[in-house]
Amino acid sequence: MRESDEGITFATDGGVSVGADFMALQAAWVEGIVGMARAGARIVVDDVFLGGAASQQRWWKALAGIDVLWVGVRCEPAVAAGREIARGDRTHGMAELQADVVHQGVVYDLKVDTTHTESLDCALIIAARLS
Repeated sequence: MRESDEGITFATDGGVSVGADFMALQAAWVEGIVGMARAGARIVVDDVFLGGAASQQRWWKALAGIDVLWVGVRCEPAVAAGREIARGDRTHGMAELQADVVHQGVVYDLKVDTTHTESLDCALIIAARLS
């Protein structure tokens, strides 16, 4: 997927571009997840909505008739950038660029913010909402 413009490319400034081959693979992945959910599996999907609301719309369409809890996981751009550097396996600039863009126009049932809240505490907030 990274060897062609039809797959996925990561720019030196952190930008991400996806082509037709990536979109086809992603559509197949979504249908696989939906199939498991329709078969009764309880699933958590972590997806970065590079297309904002349009990305969520694709999921909404595929998940029609399935009970879904939409959770937005936020983090201040500067903190996300620091975590990106600490991980060492990410394209520099990607986290800061995506911190706000991926949430534009997206509708959530619940939001958590990992800027100052530990991931376990965020997970507990989500679990409480599910019970």
